[in-house]
Amino acid sequence: MTGERAQIIEELRAAAQRGTMFTVLLHHATATKAGLNVTDAQCINALTLDGPQTPGRLAQLMGITTGGAITAVVDRLEKAGYVRRSRDPDDRRRVIIELVPEAVARFSDYFEPIARSFAGLVADYDDDRLRLLLEWMRASNARMPGVIEQVRDLP
Repeated sequence: MTGERAQIIEELRAAAQRGTMFTVLLHHATATKAGLNVTDAQCINALTLDGPQTPGRLAQLMGITTGGAITAVVDRLEKAGYVRRSRDPDDRRRVIIELVPEAVARFSDYFEPIARSFAGLVADYDDDRLRLLLEWMRASNARMPGVIEQVRDLP
């Protein structure tokens, strides 16, 4: 590996680390503004991205227990009006957690500055650069569940 390539890779790694730090701080800020904790806000995010889910699936994604911890999260989100529980029409024993659109619209207001910043940033990129960035993000996102599991399994 050339010295220039190594330097570029190291700068990219550091930029990704900084981006992760800012993302965590941003999610803490938006959750706080909405009167939520970060886990509760990320459950809303997961439901927004992937649609209605079982409590077990949300617990797995968030890395919390399927018993009391996810029940407490869903209870808080339901009390705040963000979600509702419904029965799975195919298996009445299963509970499905779904968003309450009106409440999520209020929560989305906190993400408006992010949307404006994103729109301004991508406006400066041509389609080929956007495709490259999309490829990068998809590949990174595909790896993250496995990376998260590896971290969770560390002593």
